[in-house]
Amino acid sequence: MKTIKTFVLSVALVAASSSLFAEDKSAWPESFTVGTGSQGGAYFGYGTAWANIVSEQTGVTGGAEVTGGPMQNMALVHTGDNHFGMTTMGPARESLEGNNAIAPGIQLDNACAMFPMYQTPFSITALTSSGITSISDIPDGAVIGFGPAGSTSDTYFPRMLAALGLKFERRNGGWSDLGGQLQDGLLDVVAFAAGVPVPAVSQLEVQTDINIIEFTEEEQAKIIDALPVSDYEIPASVYKSLETPARSVAMWNFAIANCDLPESFVYEAVKAVMGDNERMVQAHKGARTTLAKHWDKNTFLPWHPGAARWFNENGGSISPNLIHN
Repeated sequence: MKTIKTFVLSVALVAASSSLFAEDKSAWPESFTVGTGSQGGAYFGYGTAWANIVSEQTGVTGGAEVTGGPMQNMALVHTGDNHFGMTTMGPARESLEGNNAIAPGIQLDNACAMFPMYQTPFSITALTSSGITSISDIPDGAVIGFGPAGSTSDTYFPRMLAALGLKFERRNGGWSDLGGQLQDGLLDVVAFAAGVPVPAVSQLEVQTDINIIEFTEEEQAKIIDALPVSDYEIPASVYKSLETPARSVAMWNFAIANCDLPESFVYEAVKAVMGDNERMVQAHKGARTTLAKHWDKNTFLPWHPGAARWFNENGGSISPNLIHN
């Protein structure tokens, strides 16, 4: 009798557990969207990769959407127009402070940190035929493509180049479009801020000869003093145009989630991405640094409770003060 009662109790507990899980899952969205960036940029490829993984692992239909990049993603996730998105930490801070150009004066504080992605290097590409091999070679009044309006590149690269004393004309557009304009001679250089390899740069290498312009040590130091970036080297292995690593600067990227999403859903989404890094790397090379140990690269953006729970269960130590609500 004791054995039978124990068995019945175990079955009841399993049934209750399943019932609770089903009730919790009933609050999940029927589908989800991930705000990325322009086609041809690293955000779109990376976002498509993890959207597919989350969809497969959670059973919730989802996919990537083309957007204007980090600034717009902060706004779209804040409002809930996109469930998830991706941003660099500079635009994230400006958005929290009410300095997002897309929603000026509004503190976009309903977009929560989800997981660390990778560092975004800032790099400049020119046609070899232009003769531009260094920052000092870029002529006054040069026409420079800075990516989509409001993107990380468009927000920070002009400030960097101004800090180095350059005078230029700004152009905006998707990375693929700007790459085409560079090839057609409509731009002098393109200033990319995207995870490497940038698809548009890789495509240019196939079609023509290009120079990837690195910063000098002095230029790098000036930029680091002026803006929230750190030193970085673009590995020579990512582009055939590089024989040695290229000195650069970079800014960390984080995935973000609407803070109102169910804790259990975000927990499972983070688990799907962070729990199998090898699979993420196979989907996108930029995911090599999508590792749990980089949770500490976020020092100000409130974490979604579901994300915080996963990281704290897997070696993290996220302060309760940095968890939303």
